[in-house]
Amino acid sequence: MRHSRIPVVRELQQHGHYSVSAMELQPSVRTEPEPGMFHSAGRRDALCERDEQEKLSGVVKRVHRKLRRKYIEVGDFDKIWREHCEDEQTLNEYAFAMKSLADNHWAKKCDGEGRIEWCRSVCQEYFMDGGMKKMLEKDAKHAAAASGTPLNPDSSQPSLSFRNDKLRLLDVGSCFNPFLKFDEFFTVGIDIVPAVESVYKCDFLNLQLQQPLQLASDALNAFLRQLHDPIETLPGQLFHVVVFSLLLSYFPSPYQRWLCCKKAHELLTLHGLLLIITPDSSHQGRHALMMRSWRVAVESLGFRRYKYVKFSHMHMLAFRKVSVTTSSDLVSHNYPEMLYIPQDFGTLEEDDAFRDSYQPARSDSEDEQLARSFTELPDVSYDSDSGESQSGSAPFYELEDPILLYS
Repeated sequence: MRHSRIPVVRELQQHGHYSVSAMELQPSVRTEPEPGMFHSAGRRDALCERDEQEKLSGVVKRVHRKLRRKYIEVGDFDKIWREHCEDEQTLNEYAFAMKSLADNHWAKKCDGEGRIEWCRSVCQEYFMDGGMKKMLEKDAKHAAAASGTPLNPDSSQPSLSFRNDKLRLLDVGSCFNPFLKFDEFFTVGIDIVPAVESVYKCDFLNLQLQQPLQLASDALNAFLRQLHDPIETLPGQLFHVVVFSLLLSYFPSPYQRWLCCKKAHELLTLHGLLLIITPDSSHQGRHALMMRSWRVAVESLGFRRYKYVKFSHMHMLAFRKVSVTTSSDLVSHNYPEMLYIPQDFGTLEEDDAFRDSYQPARSDSEDEQLARSFTELPDVSYDSDSGESQSGSAPFYELEDPILLYS
């Protein structure tokens, strides 16, 4: 049976750990305004909302700065991450701030670019509306052409039907479990410090993986219902979807981001989807090289890109798992370092800024791989299926913290 947990918000208010008081974060109680007061009242509300958002954003920024600063100074990301996971006060403050930002600010300003809704629509298209079948048919045609053998019409058909079965979805860094409201998913949300009862406590970087369970879909769902808090181990090939929403830029080390993607590959069923959302409010092509680099790094693990869309505040990537195993020689080819973000190349004083002048050092093999990828990925973002450009129409602007770009 699931272990009960005191909600983070209540715990913080009881013990006084959160730096912004409950009075500061509660909406102001106002009496009915007199005639002529609507304009000033609206202005007051806007100022209060902005002040609250700045306080919450400050908590998130401080955590990210602290992690990047420690990584620059110490360099041992295992030690830094272990200490970070033991700092319960900081983690509780972060979880409370992120949930408050999502509930009270981000939901009001998504401008039709909801990251959760995008993930849902991609899953619907891929698993239920023929997207997987289309991709498998394309793979079969390429394999037949490469080998010179006739195409078997039945070889590309997926063996799973998702019309009646729920998709098992793992939301990593879930905080408040936003996918739980969708009936088509059997959702497991995990976070190092959950903000709601429905999310399990789990350190994904140190999650231990076991052999896959040879069970039917109903039995696998029953297994997930019996999970206990905290989650320290999971069987491989358990989930149809793994979501990294605003997760990878949290980590100060490219190697940590790469380990997350590698672990996602092991947790996914064959033909499952890895959905990555990472923030970026820059113009359409400013970090195109970074996204090409990410594609090479992720595909080296046994994925193939399914979709890529650039919204005004985010990159949205979907990768499908196309091989059961990964090569054991990936680290020597420097693939982990290809999952970089602009902040990785800043100094201690400049660790929050996006700067074009910072670019990662790459080996000759990486340059060759990137050159090949240039012919496959145009300078503008596009839908991998249709080849049509897809981008957000909202205005671009810069914010100094990668997670908070979305807000």
